[in-house]
Amino acid sequence: MKRIAFKMKLKTGCAEEYKHRHATIWPEIVRLLKKQGVEDYSIFLDEETNTLFACQKVEEEDSDSQTFSSKEEKEIIYKWWAYMADIMETNEDNSPISIYLEEMFHLD
Repeated sequence: MKRIAFKMKLKTGCAEEYKHRHATIWPEIVRLLKKQGVEDYSIFLDEETNTLFACQKVEEEDSDSQTFSSKEEKEIIYKWWAYMADIMETNEDNSPISIYLEEMFHLD
């Protein structure tokens, strides 16, 4: 397993809505993440900066790129991105602007 961390930005005043949407995350998104090898996924919020910090464990062979191979998978993820776009900073395709972070230390 490999650990991956990244940060994203939440729009001001959207913390409760973000939390609500993830509390009611779509089952198809959960299935897609698990199919991609994602496990132990957490997202934290720095309320001072509206920065979301995400960390997840992924299967080593799937860790370098999370690609969505089927048309159905792409439709699901694009629909989720569109659903979240009004409360997050996004790219033109509605994907969240994500900045991957280098692991500097880990203690088991």
